[in-house]
Amino acid sequence: MLPKAGKKLHGGGNGTYHTTRFARVVAGALRTELGQTHRAVKTVMRWTGAGERTVKHWFAGTHGPSGAHLAALVQHSDSVLAEFLRLAGRETPMLKIELSTMRAKLVGLVALIDR
Repeated sequence: MLPKAGKKLHGGGNGTYHTTRFARVVAGALRTELGQTHRAVKTVMRWTGAGERTVKHWFAGTHGPSGAHLAALVQHSDSVLAEFLRLAGRETPMLKIELSTMRAKLVGLVALIDR
């Protein structure tokens, strides 16, 4: 049983800086890709299944997604994926993804030009 007053359970560990940095980076990526509208919040809610209040915390950078929510975000958001890989020191895979995306767009443009 926990005491009613006294020690804090959250926010005091060694990972606090990294956790807040992660939350700010995800917030920046979401705002860059989707903007800061209510429609953006609804879009992320649909992508992740998270509640409105939770998603608003992500946009504000006060809390970051974890587990399944993060997986759903990187499935739908190239910006979140790129920032996550950058934080993990794994930018090279993102470069390969961007190149394949650009190639697909160029192939589509060439087909459009050929018409």
